[in-house]
Amino acid sequence: MSENQQPVQHINDYSEQEQIRREKLQGLMQSGENPYLITKYDVSHESQQVVRDFESLEGQRVSMAGRMIGRHIMGKASFARILDGAGKIQIYVKRDDLGEEPYAAFKKYDLGDLIGITGKPFKTKTGEISIHVESMTLLAKCLKPLPEKFHGLTDTDLRYRQRYLDMIVNPEVRDTFVKRSQIISAIRAFMDEQSFLEVETPVLHTQAGGAAARPFITHHNTLDIDMYLRIALELHLKRLIVGGFPRVYEIGRVFRNEGMDPRHNPEFTMLELYQAYTDYHGMMDLIENMIRFVARKVNGNAIVQYGDVTIDLEKPFSRISMVEAVKQYAGVDFEAIQTLEEARAVAKEHHIKYEERHKKGDILNLFFDEFVEEHLVQPTFLTGHPVEISPLAKRMPENPGYTERFELFILGRELANAFSELNDPIDQRARFEAQAALKAQGDEEAQGVDEDFLNALEIGMPPTGGLGMGVDRLVMLLTNSASIRDVLLFPTMKQRVYQPLV
Repeated sequence: MSENQQPVQHINDYSEQEQIRREKLQGLMQSGENPYLITKYDVSHESQQVVRDFESLEGQRVSMAGRMIGRHIMGKASFARILDGAGKIQIYVKRDDLGEEPYAAFKKYDLGDLIGITGKPFKTKTGEISIHVESMTLLAKCLKPLPEKFHGLTDTDLRYRQRYLDMIVNPEVRDTFVKRSQIISAIRAFMDEQSFLEVETPVLHTQAGGAAARPFITHHNTLDIDMYLRIALELHLKRLIVGGFPRVYEIGRVFRNEGMDPRHNPEFTMLELYQAYTDYHGMMDLIENMIRFVARKVNGNAIVQYGDVTIDLEKPFSRISMVEAVKQYAGVDFEAIQTLEEARAVAKEHHIKYEERHKKGDILNLFFDEFVEEHLVQPTFLTGHPVEISPLAKRMPENPGYTERFELFILGRELANAFSELNDPIDQRARFEAQAALKAQGDEEAQGVDEDFLNALEIGMPPTGGLGMGVDRLVMLLTNSASIRDVLLFPTMKQRVYQPLV
């Protein structure tokens, strides 16, 4: 068993409760009432629709379906709760209305069973909107007992691994993913208003590029070549700018064969966009307006409560250069440092570990990571990145050791990264070759030389602003979620091996 596999679990090792449920199913099948033979059930209303429109629906016949998650049997009458795609609702089941045999069958149902009902909405003596059931159909049998309701499902590993169970037992989890969908829809609405064209680009690349990251490698049998799952969307989208589309964007999965923590998953969702005839200042305005628009659209306002911190997305975002930030938080002025030797010396003084391949700009970035990042809690544009760590960004004309680039930080986390895109093919080739040299020295995150992209630049790319944003991190912010796994329906997990009993 590999280190990425969970211990073996025997798939036929049933608990007593599971065995009882299977015997009930067998009895149904023997009596000709196999629920799995039912192919459809006509649903007229969902739970929250009944609650919302109760005044017009009271006494009218409705048809609903859902999972039974609670039940209280009181002899000839019972109450139960069903959970559907919209929420929960109480049902009232009476023997005299349902019939003696159907009522006896209902009493044998288990929590977790999927049922369809017809009946009429009414209010109980306590004022709770409920459904007085007239007919009931078992639609699918739940063969495993649900977690006990008072303790719920709190094992995070099991919650992420069995998201379907998580959403049944913890319905509020579904709210996060409804909001995730709304966030992505709002991003698209904003981009449409800005006249951007949504496109799709390849997931399989012959050259891993567009970011500093370790790729996943696969093999194409027909072509007999190694290929890479994309680590970024950038280089193909910029080819489209060359081809004449002035504004393009893509929301898509990217894949990086790297570590996992509360902010990183090997596959995640990126928004990348490119606009001709603008620069990184234009990208600042665009992303600030987009995030504010999305927050207002989804949450009603742009004041976000994240844990104990209130994030104000209504105020103009702060702006600070990397050199200024390091000077402010680490007390080191890189403007006064002229040589690599001086940079290494000050790194040693501050116990910053660097590698032999690192240049002055790399060491400045190491200082930022160590001393600054965690302090950028309110929305902050970090600008002026060294050219050594920005192989696809334009140099600053007045200070060519630095680039026209920014990263947006919120809660001490990078949320977006943007450039005035490098469109000089000669400079781009030199930077690709420098990256290739690092790759040859063992840097698995360095890029290679993408000849086709260089060919596109030689055709001519207009001045362009480009931006990439982690969609999952924006969802984390707007849903007050502590981990990226909380906003991914199926996060990457170690494999659990199942084997039948011999």
